Amino acid sequence: MTIQTSLREDLTRYGVTPTPLLDLSALAPEPITLYGKAEWHLPTGSLKDRIAASMMARAIREGQIDSATRLLEPSSGNTGIALARIAAIEGVPLTVVAPDNISSERIDLLSAYGTELVYTPGDEGSNGAVRHAENLAGEGGFLMLHQYENQGNPGAHELTTGPELIEQTRALGHERIDVFVATLGTGGTLTGVARSIKPVLPDVRVVAAEPPSGELISGLRSLDDGYIPPIFDPSLLDGKILVRTRDSIAMTRRIMAETGWFVGPSAGAAVHASLKVAARLEPGSVIVTVLCDAGWKYLSTGVFTGTVDEATDQVLGKTLW
Repeated sequence: MTIQTSLREDLTRYGVTPTPLLDLSALAPEPITLYGKAEWHLPTGSLKDRIAASMMARAIREGQIDSATRLLEPSSGNTGIALARIAAIEGVPLTVVAPDNISSERIDLLSAYGTELVYTPGDEGSNGAVRHAENLAGEGGFLMLHQYENQGNPGAHELTTGPELIEQTRALGHERIDVFVATLGTGGTLTGVARSIKPVLPDVRVVAAEPPSGELISGLRSLDDGYIPPIFDPSLLDGKILVRTRDSIAMTRRIMAETGWFVGPSAGAAVHASLKVAARLEPGSVIVTVLCDAGWKYLSTGVFTGTVDEATDQVLGKTLW
């Protein structure tokens, strides 16, 4: 049995199975085909279930976890929740370092799994949580799997997400994917998917949806804010699209109104960027993007209430992803 085969079995055991590919072509200019991968079908409702399972499986196989282990992870929500679930399964205590402006839904879920929460200033975003977690880890007593540095993060997407996209689009009759679009957070999705699909589809373009510097849109990151995750390989990118908070919220609402899918604002950012790309493509092109999670973790944030401008004012300064 190869290492990859055994890791895939571990991920399946933790509930990581293929997620549906939704047809969002009604949002795109004709005749562009647009698909979105519905990651809320994973156990805790986001694509971060993939990387949490991968990082834990690798740590266990490498003998890093025993009865005395205490886990530590910087997270603005979804990775912490996904890791909390697996830590509970394995009986390992977990401390999550998070910005103090994450949504109440995230706090409640982490608490439900028995996770200890340590808060950092919200205006420092996820970068502040990373710095504080690294300081705590340096003091000893914790094992930090560290989604920003752990190769299990892009490895999960290289092993599962990318191959799923190739298999699913071929099953739908497409021999190619012209563009893959994903939001830029840790960089794991973009890096891992690119590593798996570019050797098979050498003409595919990989494009990142990135917020402007200083905006905490959906917890995504601008590389201009000073921290480039070590796992991220920018050489695999073929382009970047800037997406503002307002764009993300407006598209999140449009997706719900026109397709009925209840998605989170990072999915809005991904689709907004996809449509920007679509406007420049040849007729008949195929775009695939990732819908990172559903909208229910954002109900308390104001994303879905009032006008788009009112919602934008409401969520600016909150870390949503």
